[in-house]
Amino acid sequence: MIFWRVKSLDTILATAEKRSLHRSLGVWQLTLLGVGAIIGTGIFVLTAEAAQKAGPGMMIAFIIAGFVCAVAALCYSELSSMVPVSGSAYTYSYAVLGEFVAWMVGWALILEYSVAASAVAVGWSGYFVGLLNNSLGIEIPFALANGPFAGGMINLPAVVICLLIVGLLVIGTRESAAFNAALVAVKIVALTAFIALALPVAELENFQPFLPLGTSGVVAAAASIFFAYVGFDAVSTAAEETKDPQRNIPLALIGSLAICTLFYLLVSAGVIGAIGAQPLTDASGRGLMPGSLALAERCQSLAALGQQPIVCSREALAHVLREIGWEKIGNLLGLAAFLALPSVILMMLFGQTRIFFVMSRDGLLPEVLSRIHARFKTPHIVTMITGIGVTFAAAFLPVGKLADISNSGTLFAFLVVALAVMILRIKDKDRDRPFKTPAVWVVGPLAIVGCITLFLFLPADAKLVFPIWTGIGLIVYFLYGYRKSHVALHIKTSAGGENLIEPIRPLADYRDGFKSLKQKD
Repeated sequence: MIFWRVKSLDTILATAEKRSLHRSLGVWQLTLLGVGAIIGTGIFVLTAEAAQKAGPGMMIAFIIAGFVCAVAALCYSELSSMVPVSGSAYTYSYAVLGEFVAWMVGWALILEYSVAASAVAVGWSGYFVGLLNNSLGIEIPFALANGPFAGGMINLPAVVICLLIVGLLVIGTRESAAFNAALVAVKIVALTAFIALALPVAELENFQPFLPLGTSGVVAAAASIFFAYVGFDAVSTAAEETKDPQRNIPLALIGSLAICTLFYLLVSAGVIGAIGAQPLTDASGRGLMPGSLALAERCQSLAALGQQPIVCSREALAHVLREIGWEKIGNLLGLAAFLALPSVILMMLFGQTRIFFVMSRDGLLPEVLSRIHARFKTPHIVTMITGIGVTFAAAFLPVGKLADISNSGTLFAFLVVALAVMILRIKDKDRDRPFKTPAVWVVGPLAIVGCITLFLFLPADAKLVFPIWTGIGLIVYFLYGYRKSHVALHIKTSAGGENLIEPIRPLADYRDGFKSLKQKD
């Protein structure tokens, strides 16, 4: 039965030990990796989306989304300290819930990373267009800088940046720890400057009405803003490259999340207080849907009158600074986003290749997907295939819709991780846990309920994409992965890297921990 194809934790650890990556990352490098992945399009662009859904109440939305991520991070921390290998939620679910659920999680993570990369590309496009216009007086035609949902034809800058990043990944250019740290510093300095300039001119009347569209608008905003936090799971995908992962991964996960939450609350307070953040409504008083043609048309009509509320801006933070008289610094903030956001696209695509690599290593995807280029030594095939999908989505879809679609896959993966932690506490209670989720029977259910709630508040089209994507994944699984699975074929990876035929370990051995592995050796 596919549900009982469980790859035990001992087997996963043994496989990773024999084909592992070099461990070189410390806690600060990991934390910077997490901060670098989290701080991106979410805060630089989706602030406008959150304002349209919740108005000033978006501050509560940041807290709700941050809380759901926090309880999920505590679950991630326990599993990543127990199983410090690549694959993130996919690997954890394989060990606890079996191959079928693991496949669905891995497939959902592919959706998360690829669509998230598209969303960041669209967000970068907004800052690029604004930077050209405000700094150099160069105006890209509206139809060539916006997709159909925003009233244009194609988002050409987003297409260009996607193709450039894919090209860099194919030829082997990647970020070093120092380069990543520099880009993180750029983003932190930019956000700090925004907070320092916007908060002193904040006015209390801009916070009223605080909940113009009610509490449902706040939760709906949280479902979208969730995208601004999800980069923290990129930390766990680097588990095989981490020194002392049992200590450093939990610290980096929670530390990066705490740093970013503080920044998000201060930035949102600065936006609201400086120029206001009230949503645009229709004749009946209902909020216009972000990413809709109706909102795009309203924003165009206001622009013709010389007005641009924050909910219409594609470069929200730079726009706020220009509105309060700091035009040059607003341009510099736009430049910071222009320079830093491509690194997030690269990290998202790089993270997806890690998921593909582990699924291919398990036989669930064809080995051709992880084939290495003879000259560049990179997984060029899967990178190019992914690049085509990412570029297409960035060309025609608005950032809000892309973020919501990405969230649907992410929420499912987080839910499975929370479930896996609780199941392991029962099935494998004696295994060493360098980090234990505190109050797991409270934290785990809170994570599950939080993920389900946010999913239910996503727009209908985003909720539809996930089951459709899952259906496509199931077809691929039963046509290929079900038959080629290394667990099903009793294939074990040897120390030399070749595959050996070996009887699969019985499920009863699952509870024996490392003792059974030592006895076997």
